[in-house]
Amino acid sequence: MKNTYIIEYLNENEFRKRERALKKYNMLAYKKFVFEYCPQLREGIFLGELVSTNEKLGTKTYELKLPTDDLFVKVHGDIKIHYMVYENDRIIMLDTITPETILNEGHRSELTTYKGVVVSKENQEKDMFKINLLNMLQ
Repeated sequence: MKNTYIIEYLNENEFRKRERALKKYNMLAYKKFVFEYCPQLREGIFLGELVSTNEKLGTKTYELKLPTDDLFVKVHGDIKIHYMVYENDRIIMLDTITPETILNEGHRSELTTYKGVVVSKENQEKDMFKINLLNMLQ
C-alpha cells in the first residue's frame, strides 16, 4: 500500500460530468477505465502515450486512449484520458476526457443515436452526414 499512487483531479466536477456521460454513452470505455486502467495507474503502471515531461516540476503528461467503436472515432474522435504524474509526490492528477464537446453535451441533455452512433444536437446534420458518408465508403 505504501508504493501506490493517489489519484486526484485537476477539476473534479468537470471530470466527473464527462465520466458520467462516458458511462452513459460508451460503457465499454468506462468499464475499461474504472476496472482495468485505474488499478494499474494506482500501482504505478502508467498507460498511454507520454506526451511531455517537465523536469523542473517533476511531472509527466500522458494521454490514455480508451477502446471505442471505429465509427464513433471517425465521427467524434478518439476517447482519451489526459493525466499528469507527479512522481516525487506519488500523485496522479486526472485532467480531462476528450472529445469534450460531445461528452459535455451528453451531460447537459439526452443525446440521440443515428445508425448506432451518438449524434450531437448542435451539429446533428454534420454528424449524420459523416455517418452516411462513412457507411457509403464501406
